[in-house]
Amino acid sequence: GLTPPALGQSVATEVTQLRFEREGESILLSAVVAFDLSATVEEALVKGVPMIFVAEVELLRERWYWTDKKVLTAQRHMRLAYQPLTRRWRLHVASGPLSAAGLGLSLNQSFETLPDAVAALQRLSRWKIADLSDIDLEQSHYAEFRFKLDLAQLPRPFQIGSLGHSDWNVSASKTQRFALEPVK
Repeated sequence: GLTPPALGQSVATEVTQLRFEREGESILLSAVVAFDLSATVEEALVKGVPMIFVAEVELLRERWYWTDKKVLTAQRHMRLAYQPLTRRWRLHVASGPLSAAGLGLSLNQSFETLPDAVAALQRLSRWKIADLSDIDLEQSHYAEFRFKLDLAQLPRPFQIGSLGHSDWNVSASKTQRFALEPVK
């Protein structure tokens, strides 16, 4: 079987699942991203520093006569923060950048423990990325999916301190042919 990595070793971030399905006139993406937060990131979170993770997908149409054409881009921003008063973890999910001022249209979830909150971050489930009419299904497409901890959105002192530190590196990408799976 798989032996768990030794303590202190960082586990590479990996997109272990990526699939697209059609539901009515919508195209939905589901993905699983495997990662562990380093002790450094956990410590910052516990001290009340929110972390913002960004998932992004680009759909490109292959063209033999020209560069591939970007058909669509969709983004999802996920803000994970610890609330010391309630001792709960909050996860905000939105389709655009989450500023401290306004969380805009966002989905809000609360968790008892950090592992529960991280598990929710790792699973993107049935995220609507496009309408069927956005894509010419006769053509051949491929998808580029990226997931990362967005260091640019950290408070300034952390941005400086995190440069070049693998502790802060949570990012993965996967490229695959775009195919709509039948809805189970």
